Amino acid sequence: MLSIAIVALLGTVLLPAFADGDLSDIGQRVWRNECAGSVQGLVSWNEGEQFPSLGIGHFIWYPAGVREVFDESFPKFVSFAQARGVVMPTFFRGKAPWSNRAAFAADRSGLADKMRSWLAAHLELQTEFLVARSRTSLSAMLRAARDPRGVQARYDALSRTTQGLYCLVDYVNFKGEGTKPEERYAGQGWGLLQVLEEMRPVTPQSAPTEFSRAAETVMRRRVKNSLPARGEQRWLAGWVNRCRTYRSAR
Repeated sequence: MLSIAIVALLGTVLLPAFADGDLSDIGQRVWRNECAGSVQGLVSWNEGEQFPSLGIGHFIWYPAGVREVFDESFPKFVSFAQARGVVMPTFFRGKAPWSNRAAFAADRSGLADKMRSWLAAHLELQTEFLVARSRTSLSAMLRAARDPRGVQARYDALSRTTQGLYCLVDYVNFKGEGTKPEERYAGQGWGLLQVLEEMRPVTPQSAPTEFSRAAETVMRRRVKNSLPARGEQRWLAGWVNRCRTYRSAR
């Protein structure tokens, strides 16, 4: 079943009960999406980005002085773990310990490997955080939605199957809630809210396939609206492939 910790965090939970194996499978799939399922990928710094990414969800962690439009999710994970009473390395608190990608690549202190070891030992905790993050994002999305009832109905349909829950958990981690005004190109966002708004009416059985179609549409629109200097076209094929994993369990 979903852990008691998630239930306690979320209060009145509308999600149905899922077996532990289903929750583990969701975590493993997110890990493959973000890190190719590798321990090395649990701490990385992508070319062209101003921040490192940690964990199975590639949680963003800003260095001191860096501020971008993307949601900084690693400190939220740290707070989640602390609320659970989990002992964490002290250097997980505060800002990222490297000022830029070059400093990260040049670091020979072993700090990144220590982080990878801790994260590899706490995969279930990260998955629980992802589920909790998806659920707690709903209220913010409903406040920002043009059609709150429609968004609620599609979210509820997705939440009734393990595959649908994977869609919700993975996408909000992948591209955020979609509620921040600054996360827009040409006035259009690309988060979970925008995908739910793009969806047509669904049943629980049809919801994952329709979610996949809507997510791909939103990704293509984001790239079309982005500034050419950002070069987002280079990422589109990978983003589309990820959206297509939402159709079925494999």
